[in-house]
Amino acid sequence: MADQKQITFMLNGQPVTTAPGSLVIEAAKQQGVEVPSFCYYPGLSLQAACRMCLVEVEKMPKLQTACTLVATEGMVVKSDTEQVHNARKNMIEFLLSNHPLDCPVCDKGGECELQDMTFRYGLDHSRFTEEKLHWPEEKWSPLVYYDAPRCIMCFRCVRVCDEGMDVKALGVAQRGVNSVIIPNEPGNLACEECGMCIDICPVGALTSGTYRYQTRPWEMTYVPNPCTHCSNGCKTTLSVRNNEILRANNRDHSGINGEFLCGKGRFGFDFTSNPERIRQPLVRKNGKLEPASWEDALEEVARRLKQVKDQHGANAMGVIGSNHTTNEENYLLNRFARATLGTNNIDHHRTADYAGLAAALGPNAKNALGTMADVYTAQNILLIGNDVTQQNPLVAWQIRTGVRHHATQLFVINGMESNIFRQAAIVAEVGKNGERNAVAWLATGKGDFPEREAQSLAKIKEAIEKASDVLIIFGAGIQGAAIRDLVAFGSRLGGKTKYLALGDYANSRGAADMGVLPDRLPGYASLADASERTRYGKIWGAEISATPGLTARAMMEAAAAGKLKALYVVGANPVKTFAVSQPDRLAGLELLVVHDMFLTETALRADVVLPAASTYEKDGTMTNTAGEVQMTHRSIDPQGPRSDFDLIRILSHQLGMLGLGAPIKLRTAEAAFEEIRQNVPGYELSMAALLSGRAQESTASCKSTENSYDVPLENIFSSNDFLFTSGTLGRYCSKLASTKEAKDTPWISSPTIQSWWYR
Repeated sequence: MADQKQITFMLNGQPVTTAPGSLVIEAAKQQGVEVPSFCYYPGLSLQAACRMCLVEVEKMPKLQTACTLVATEGMVVKSDTEQVHNARKNMIEFLLSNHPLDCPVCDKGGECELQDMTFRYGLDHSRFTEEKLHWPEEKWSPLVYYDAPRCIMCFRCVRVCDEGMDVKALGVAQRGVNSVIIPNEPGNLACEECGMCIDICPVGALTSGTYRYQTRPWEMTYVPNPCTHCSNGCKTTLSVRNNEILRANNRDHSGINGEFLCGKGRFGFDFTSNPERIRQPLVRKNGKLEPASWEDALEEVARRLKQVKDQHGANAMGVIGSNHTTNEENYLLNRFARATLGTNNIDHHRTADYAGLAAALGPNAKNALGTMADVYTAQNILLIGNDVTQQNPLVAWQIRTGVRHHATQLFVINGMESNIFRQAAIVAEVGKNGERNAVAWLATGKGDFPEREAQSLAKIKEAIEKASDVLIIFGAGIQGAAIRDLVAFGSRLGGKTKYLALGDYANSRGAADMGVLPDRLPGYASLADASERTRYGKIWGAEISATPGLTARAMMEAAAAGKLKALYVVGANPVKTFAVSQPDRLAGLELLVVHDMFLTETALRADVVLPAASTYEKDGTMTNTAGEVQMTHRSIDPQGPRSDFDLIRILSHQLGMLGLGAPIKLRTAEAAFEEIRQNVPGYELSMAALLSGRAQESTASCKSTENSYDVPLENIFSSNDFLFTSGTLGRYCSKLASTKEAKDTPWISSPTIQSWWYR
């Protein structure tokens, strides 16, 4: 049966078997046969503009474009004949007739497709003696420059902006030899500043404002890393020279994101070299933060933590973790809080109810969690809440691509407008915070909606119930009981239903998986489970209390009321994140310790600030919102700051010498991850696959059948970031902040916000 679904044709005298409908250019590539092209790009519409992919086909009177030619049974194709080579030489000669020969100064030198093809097929002279046409270089935005004479009119940039991004920021003006690419506004590129047009350009016509005239490709080292901003986990390859990141892209298409990166992934790396980075510890003396040595700062922290515990007890101490730090650091912080300090007051800013989803699915979670690949291949998607084009760009890209390639049916229930509506078959706009009520109505049929909303919801329910194999994607607004309603509804649908919770930040899912929660241990094990407490107690060398701790918001309120005496904050900014009623949110604290890269609103109030390394400056692993684990790599030397892993580990030794807990003996991130692999359910992952750069799907879930996990609504919420922000980190990405789109966004247009955004 399998053979009947394939067709066979001859290519350069060799039989080639491929799927029906395959293009000759793709079938040739699968056999290792190069058919050169400029305009062809996998996944985009066919253009046949460059004429470089011409091939001979038996019984056809003239050469054919392999990028539009569908392979058929018995076809005879030749791609390596004298006629084909002459055609390619002539096309190169045409392309160079107006192309400037400025390879020594062109940013694309060394990785230019036209340069490669000229060496391979071009002539050593030209028959065109006319003066070349010239236009001045244009600056479309602080991030995108256009040099028209270099453009070979392949239209890749126009198509990826139109089809891939659904932005339509580029077009073509004039005709013939005078044709040029133009932006959608005169002299200005009004778009999402994703930079896809730059990376997809085969020549140096479109160049990056962060990289141009900086260096050459062979002078840099290339380090793969998951992006440190949103929760989608796009792989980005960092180009490093002289301990500085000069560029980010993913041209090898090796990550879960393929070629896609949003503006944050491609241009949001310069926070690592921001002049406001903290490079040495700061200790408050006489009311001011003063520089101190590492030894003095860590001794001060250990001494004062011991003092607070002795005077007020472990329950007077709190720990707030991060959704940007690595899994190993989150695991270590959990251990530090519960085993070293002896408190369950540990939490982080939860931007999705991962624990609620794990509890609702129970032991069945392994086969019910959607991945980024599932978003692309899904035949039916129900999207509830979140503006994915702004908050989860890769999810939006996968949806758009799935609609184009697989005719995906998208159904949207949302309380706020989103560009993704243009891809939807049916949209139900249910008003602010109406998603939870809509989910309850889907599950129970109970609910009261205005007539128009009710009609849209009824259409969606009818369509979904007729569909099979549905992927349900939901945002922060769906939590607790709403997730249980959603799973109950999904379990009644035909085929296989999968679920994907959307968080905000790079390791939001990892922080939850590693148990940075007041009532859950790693792998979502409940504190009420005595066997799990005993198991982790043996691993960590300390007895773990069964009493759940305070949530992050409750810790802030307790600090303001004087009930919490010490707060240890790692990579978070709770003063800004958690809006509580008290004017001075931390007035009652005797000790505030902060790990961070910058003097955030929280760090400015700290007694001790410890400079921390960024994700791009340390090794470890991170888990994206779909549960896909990827390795991070130390791309540059942080030059002063230390990783949160080292700070927590060293501090545990300092406290151990004072008689407070056992020192953490894990010395490296690799050792910590091995302990995670052995003990955290769902993280029994292949190290070989991770080391090869592939993402591995974790399946952390509740072992029991408990499915009633609930927390107050105000403890799980999205920051509603947009494409140019990412919590505290976004404000220090100067390149992104310089764009017109970032400055014009209402989120940062108020003087109050601008006072710290553009300081």
